[in-house]
Amino acid sequence: MQAPAIPEDEGTRVDTLYDLRILDTEPEERFDQLTRLAKRLLQTPIALISLVDENREWIKSGEGIDKSEVARDISFSAHAILGTDILLVPDATLDERFSDNPLVLDEPHIRFYAGCPLRAPNGSKLGTFSLIDRKPREFSEDDKALLRDLTQMAEQDIVAVQLATMDELTMLSNRRGFEGLTKHALELSRRFQKPAALLYFNLDEFKQINDRFGHAEGDLALKTFGQFLKLTFRESDVLGRLGGDEFAVFLTNVGSTELDNALERLGAAIDQYNNEAKRGYNIGFRFGKVSFDISGHADVEDLMAQANALMYQDRQNKGA
Repeated sequence: MQAPAIPEDEGTRVDTLYDLRILDTEPEERFDQLTRLAKRLLQTPIALISLVDENREWIKSGEGIDKSEVARDISFSAHAILGTDILLVPDATLDERFSDNPLVLDEPHIRFYAGCPLRAPNGSKLGTFSLIDRKPREFSEDDKALLRDLTQMAEQDIVAVQLATMDELTMLSNRRGFEGLTKHALELSRRFQKPAALLYFNLDEFKQINDRFGHAEGDLALKTFGQFLKLTFRESDVLGRLGGDEFAVFLTNVGSTELDNALERLGAAIDQYNNEAKRGYNIGFRFGKVSFDISGHADVEDLMAQANALMYQDRQNKGA
């Protein structure tokens, strides 16, 4: 078996993939429609839309297969993203790259494979739209053209998902995007036993800013706070505006001292802004802080609920 090579633009490719905020998200009908259509029109038992990250091929939509992911070193898609067009394998048992691959020898017993690279708007190849059969077969030029068309439709849907996970005002993740990214980061922290924490923020007297100075000024306060979150925390941290004046940050591989230092920097930067901006109001915040406990937190929602409760407790303690 031949393991797939690493693309020359691997760093940019993986960064682009994470920026799209689609990994480990729930099934979506827009993608399932495409794989059902591909399976029916091209008459293959299996059709997949999948994405390749550093270690695996993750299946966003799969018709005719139960797997949700496979290791990258045995992934057919990891080979397909190395090319510029469809990777066609008429009979995997006769191809030295795949003849002894576990996916050929065992379930799903791949014989025929056709995978068209899925591209991001910047050209990075994120994964594939793939067709699989358990018996060898040919693939005509018309078949290839149809697969390319379906792939282009999937690419458009991926961009649409990205837009649906962004908060347009602050350009941070919205609640859906934040929960999806945090779910992925949380699983990595669990797998590699790395410390992690979640911060839940609420702006002080935000309603009064809107009432006294208008919604445009309220929007400015939200954008300003979002910018200070970007400046304070690391690029690897997950930042989100969850709705209204509520924000959250999920940090991986962070200790309590580092976390407290970041909060101090955030507070100092906002104090300086308030002193210099003189807009007639001050931006302030309350927060809840929760360290991830492998045994105590079941999932992202559990962690967020605890941090949210602590944030409201902080508001009550300080009379907000």
